[in-house]
Amino acid sequence: MTVDIEKLRALLAVLTEENVAEFEHEAEGVRVRIVRGGIAVHAIAAAPMPVGGPEAAAAALETPADSVDVTSPFVGTFYRSPTPDAPAFVDVGAVVRPAQTLCIIEAMKLMNEIEAEVSGTVTEIYAENGKAVEFGQKLFRIKKA
Repeated sequence: MTVDIEKLRALLAVLTEENVAEFEHEAEGVRVRIVRGGIAVHAIAAAPMPVGGPEAAAAALETPADSVDVTSPFVGTFYRSPTPDAPAFVDVGAVVRPAQTLCIIEAMKLMNEIEAEVSGTVTEIYAENGKAVEFGQKLFRIKKA
């Protein structure tokens, strides 16, 4: 399953142009929720659920049952803090709660806050600050509380 990045970009542009405050869509195991507030667009995407086959089995083995991997909802640049001189939103060992900001991904000149969907402890940070990330790339692993 793939997400058409150009369609996602067009959607974000229309939502911004029309000043839509909130949008949610779910299809084929992928949920996209966009909530606009201030100058940032908040996007939360659920990781696709494995349907079957060898790839699904391998992916299921990669994530412990008591953990959740937070993945990038789109292509962009990963930032661990709101500004270069500010502390990171979270570090390994940080306790997080739902809707807490984990990082920012800059896409199409928009700063998109990526939020935790579960309560727990950050056990891994996969992405590197200031580097490009791809759609579906693992960003964090959170051990559920």
